[in-house]
Amino acid sequence: MRQSPTLSFLAGLLFLAFLNSCAAVGLTLFGVGAGVSTGTAVSYTLDGTAYRTFTAPLPQVQTATLTALNRMGIQVEAKEKTEQGELIKASGAERQIEVELEAVSAKTTRIRTVAKQGMFFKDRATATEIILQTEKVLNGA
Repeated sequence: MRQSPTLSFLAGLLFLAFLNSCAAVGLTLFGVGAGVSTGTAVSYTLDGTAYRTFTAPLPQVQTATLTALNRMGIQVEAKEKTEQGELIKASGAERQIEVELEAVSAKTTRIRTVAKQGMFFKDRATATEIILQTEKVLNGA
């Protein structure tokens, strides 16, 4: 029995729709898996930037971040006021580091870190460690 071209075309469209939904599910799962590190509340963007929100005022998170960078042997090069908070530029071991602190509210601060090694490579592990060390300082450790 011979199938009509219309039926074959519709079957092909259904197959493509199925593949498209599988890609969407796969990308969603990739995003979920890449979004949260095991045991921490550090999240990531696809370009290697680490971020987290702390329930602490911006001045407290800023002090903790500067202490963490110092403990890690990372040299702070500049601090700049931004519209929402502060940008800290630092360097260490051939890495250029940016830590952006944003006041979400009077008692909540978002920290975003990126550690660039060379022109293209981003060191997600170092960016994450800065946030984890900031958390330790905030918790009194």
